[in-house]
Amino acid sequence: MTETKTNQITIAVQPNYIPERSDPSRPVFFFAYHITITNEGNEPVKLKNRYWHITDGNGNIEEVRGPGVVGNQPYLKSGESFEYTSFCPLATEFGVMHGHFEMVYDNGKKFNAKISPFRLTVPYSVN
Repeated sequence: MTETKTNQITIAVQPNYIPERSDPSRPVFFFAYHITITNEGNEPVKLKNRYWHITDGNGNIEEVRGPGVVGNQPYLKSGESFEYTSFCPLATEFGVMHGHFEMVYDNGKKFNAKISPFRLTVPYSVN
């Protein structure tokens, strides 16, 4: 698990390999990642947009941008958390993701809550 804090917003990530959705003969390796976003500050904040930078084991890069996460733009009051799980298919047995969530306070001030790099790896693979 990785955990990163920006402006009192903590983002924890737990990645997992999903063998039943993977097919090494194609090759496609399917990973899930569970995200917990916690507002440890005193001001409410809303998640507006996401950005992901995904690199597979061959060095291929994919960038993903879009509004919210899993169809939501969660509004977090002080002490509240939002959790979700999403997925990432790769053509290699390992890769790495990092990115940020664009957050906005009620007063309109924006900042990017950083998501530190985390590894997507097939258990027992050499990487």
